[in-house]
Amino acid sequence: MKFMGFREYINEINEKGLLRNVNLDVSKKLEISGILKEIEPTPVIFNNIRESKFRVVGNMFCTKNVIASYFGVTPANLIPMLSKAIIERSEPEIVTNAPCQEIIETSVDLDKIPILLHCEKDGGNYISSAVVVTRDPDYGQNLDFHRAMQFSNKKFATRVVKGRHFYKFLEKNGELEVAFCIGNTPNILIAGATSVDIGVDELEIANALEPIKVVKANSVDLLIPAEAEFILEGRVYLENRHSEGPFVDLTETYDVIRDEPVFEVKTITHRKDAIWQALLPGALEHKILMGMPREPTIFNKVNEMGVKCLDVNINPGGCSWLHAIVQIDKKAEDDGKKAIEGAFMGHTSCKHVFIVDEDINIYDPLAVEWSFSTRFQGDTRMIVKDKEPGSSLDPSAEPQTKMTTKIGFDLTKPLLVKGKSFDIAEFPNVDINKYF
Repeated sequence: MKFMGFREYINEINEKGLLRNVNLDVSKKLEISGILKEIEPTPVIFNNIRESKFRVVGNMFCTKNVIASYFGVTPANLIPMLSKAIIERSEPEIVTNAPCQEIIETSVDLDKIPILLHCEKDGGNYISSAVVVTRDPDYGQNLDFHRAMQFSNKKFATRVVKGRHFYKFLEKNGELEVAFCIGNTPNILIAGATSVDIGVDELEIANALEPIKVVKANSVDLLIPAEAEFILEGRVYLENRHSEGPFVDLTETYDVIRDEPVFEVKTITHRKDAIWQALLPGALEHKILMGMPREPTIFNKVNEMGVKCLDVNINPGGCSWLHAIVQIDKKAEDDGKKAIEGAFMGHTSCKHVFIVDEDINIYDPLAVEWSFSTRFQGDTRMIVKDKEPGSSLDPSAEPQTKMTTKIGFDLTKPLLVKGKSFDIAEFPNVDINKYF
């Protein structure tokens, strides 16, 4: 299998004319984020940052098609590919010389780095693209995403969600060595967003998706992606806290202010000509990297229910978290309801599940809505579950408890048709170039 680091990928899409270059002087405060949002999903590199000597790149992996193209597969192959990587994990090659350690800075000044202020009401400049590596003496390494709000030239307040493996490590140990890794390829980003059992090193999932190299961090006892652009090394303290937020969530609404653990940066290592990877909060890239790793778990659970699952789309319209569209090959009349149950088991944060037939394009919102309008009856095809914990990201869920009402919609056609046909009429196929 090919090996391609983040830098090689930037160069490749630039040579193909897929990367927009901004050579004007731009600011890390509100300006870069505005440009990225306006031009998404097009990738952009900013070559002259007013406050920093480092360049910034963003909108790199905004769609399933782009991620599938990176791996050289079709979007439909992503779920089986990720499922296989989770099962067939493999250890990355350990190297001693790595691009991410070409420059080592022990005199830390975060103000020199183009950490973006994304939106006007944000609590500060935020790292949003970092894959965070940490380690527990008993469980080993863990890989996860954690946002971090800068509040001094050496410190961040980092959001650590209770229940996550990082929080369990921190609660157990009181403080942890960490490495915030910025500038990563999709295999590492997806692995960092994947939920697996505690004790699994997600870098082994990343390596199964595409071979990577890892290196021992400079000042902490962690193995980190060797091809990353920046590594921020230091410690996170459970009891040492600082206010964190507001910050734009996956739902494009502002999260509340909390007291969160402090991350003190002790060492920064980076490439000689390092490029900062921006990831817009609540935008398409954030959504795809959050939602897509949950699709295999839904896919597998639906199949475990005895229903043949064909594909899953945790779609941007549902914030790539709260909605799931599940395509099945329906063989029995209760397959739709079984698939609903499987989907909620596969992604417990999901709020609404939509089950469709194989003739419905789950990536076309109009096609899904069409099946809703023509194949659904609320009194027989809707499952309303008792209130249960949902997602903390959902503004309409009960505060503190996350309690929410979950609903499943069976949008499949009946196997025994009693009235009008449910089939979509097909028009003739023609070669349009012959006529124009």
